Amino acid sequence: MDVARLVELNAAYARAIDNEKYEDWPGFFLESCLYKLTTAENMAKGLEAGLIYADSRAMLQDRISALRKANIYERQRYRHIVGLPTVLARTDNTVEVETPFLIVRIMRDGATNVFATGCYRDKVRGNGDGTLHFAERIVICDSSRFDTLVAIPF
Repeated sequence: MDVARLVELNAAYARAIDNEKYEDWPGFFLESCLYKLTTAENMAKGLEAGLIYADSRAMLQDRISALRKANIYERQRYRHIVGLPTVLARTDNTVEVETPFLIVRIMRDGATNVFATGCYRDKVRGNGDGTLHFAERIVICDSSRFDTLVAIPF
């Protein structure tokens, strides 16, 4: 698994969110996976809780269903700027990776602000068909402050 393929995975992931194709988002994960949104402060303290926690693709699909049908939030879009991944460890078919990100939020009225910065800590697994999926994605935000409901996936 080379860095170019990891870059492509991150680019496709960000593109799906940025283009509001939220139903595609769970497909980037294995059936049994971990997705957690937390803060750098919590990580430094060893606190396991996250603002968002899902341990299966079905939970991610449920989150999108709630986003589309049940949640009420001010209309907004994201634009991801994703840095280059750094490979931290490799096993047979899994790579541990850290990738920096910056997310800009565009509100309905056109206001554009930096929404979040941080890094993704991932375990990416290759399938026999050559595709890559996240076995684990921990979203670590530099700040612990969010000025709006965290509804859209990071």
